[in-house]
Amino acid sequence: MSNAAQDLSNALADAVERVSASVVRIETARRRPASGLIWSAEGLIVTTAHGLEREEGVEVSLETGQVHAATLVGVDLSSDLALLRIDAVGLPVAERASDEVRRGQLVLALSRPGRTVRSNLGVVSALSDQWRAPGGGKIERYIQSDVSVEPGFSGGPLVDASGRVIGLNSAGILRGTALTLANMTLERVALALLSHGQIQRGYLGVSSTAARLPAGQAQIAGQRVGLVVTGVQEGGPAESAGVLLGDVLLSFDGERIESIGDLQAALEERAQRAVALRVLRAGTPLDLSVTPSTRS
Repeated sequence: MSNAAQDLSNALADAVERVSASVVRIETARRRPASGLIWSAEGLIVTTAHGLEREEGVEVSLETGQVHAATLVGVDLSSDLALLRIDAVGLPVAERASDEVRRGQLVLALSRPGRTVRSNLGVVSALSDQWRAPGGGKIERYIQSDVSVEPGFSGGPLVDASGRVIGLNSAGILRGTALTLANMTLERVALALLSHGQIQRGYLGVSSTAARLPAGQAQIAGQRVGLVVTGVQEGGPAESAGVLLGDVLLSFDGERIESIGDLQAALEERAQRAVALRVLRAGTPLDLSVTPSTRS
């Protein structure tokens, strides 16, 4: 083996060794074991939601062999993330990488389906900016690699060649696909679950459908597509704000709205506070103030 190849091999082995103590095994009553990642030294563990069968009877096994009963802090099915807590302190937390991930970058997927850590080598094959998962969850960055999806894969970290965590692996968002939730998504969701036990989503109380605007209205609105309001819930936040049937929703809190997904994303974590809602009414832009109610 050439010196360069040996150096790379040693670096990858070192990366696995550096992170392995932060990778845990998650066991429930009847499911196959999944993996998890120690998120804080005070006993917080992030893992995938689809790997948990139920809230009770969850156990977390550490690299030391210690087994701890875990309680569920919160879960967000839409992003396939769950936060657990075990009664332990001083746990090893792996270094987290910045979000400067590149296509073609060598990565390692770590999991703990049994007593020891398993590692798979691959490359980052696809990247994108913000993306909405099929379940509706906001994913700040889509990361796909060609690492193998094996038993215990979900909930384990994807790490770079230096042993820094890039994100959490999930085979539950797109079945059979090695999808990684980036650190920024993990941080946002973990904080929300720690604070509220769930992702708080705003609720407007409207039904709507996307529609292409006529050329003249599109020029006035500054966009070609908007959401036409087809129903307004009586007593709901939208009705209280003055939204009418036939209004075209253009933006919410400064974010352009061109699809139902755009509106869902804009409403995430914007409950119980007044925000600006811009609509097009009879060809004229109109700014309203709306306070979405809470909906999990």
